[in-house]
Amino acid sequence: MMHGSDGGWGFGMGLGMWVFWIVLIIIIVAVVKVISQGSGLPPQDKSPMEILKARYARGEIDEEEFNRRREELEKP
Repeated sequence: MMHGSDGGWGFGMGLGMWVFWIVLIIIIVAVVKVISQGSGLPPQDKSPMEILKARYARGEIDEEEFNRRREELEKP
């Protein structure tokens, strides 16, 4: 059987490396996307009062802190 000067593996290994790097890049992009979505930053489309209520509901702040911040937000 005759193979090219590279033993017949040149194209296959080259293609394999392309696939490897493409898959690796896809995985890195997916991981970055998941991490950035779970960053804990509040979505920008919520009002400050909605964010305050959500923090109180999750137990991040107590009732006293909630009322203090609510009064600050309601000031004209």
